[in-house]
Amino acid sequence: MDALDPWRLAELYGVRVVALGALPLDHSIREHFRSVRPQVFSGALLPHRNGAFIVENDAHPLARRRSTMGHEMAHVVGEHKFGTSLVNERGCRTADKVQEDEAAEISGELLIPFEAAKRLARQKATDTEVALRFGVSLELARWRMNATGARLIARRANSYRRASGN
Repeated sequence: MDALDPWRLAELYGVRVVALGALPLDHSIREHFRSVRPQVFSGALLPHRNGAFIVENDAHPLARRRSTMGHEMAHVVGEHKFGTSLVNERGCRTADKVQEDEAAEISGELLIPFEAAKRLARQKATDTEVALRFGVSLELARWRMNATGARLIARRANSYRRASGN
């Protein structure tokens, strides 16, 4: 029932995390992604020698950063393969849809585990309470509580208890 620290998970896996603000980039480039259009870049897992590192947009709110880190670490945990380029020859971002979908599911489990979602649903926790407990956005908490079926499971268990007199 404790929130996962995705930075600690990265440390355990030997994945270095670098803040976008700490990269030696031209000021205008860094500010583009931090202030002008921060929504276009949250983070990326990049290959480096025989390992990888994560660049995270440290200008984002903590809940967003936790989600980004959870997603990038899901690629590591899922042992996903990736190339050395984030863009194709036309400059468009490349991503393997299967791996991205899998990373979304794994990160959901990392950030709000199924068993925790069920327990909180039984306790009638609101999406806001779930978000606060796990340090994630309201949207992520809502998605996870719905995607796991936790509230449906809790409702059915409660109906069964009432019907059986327990």
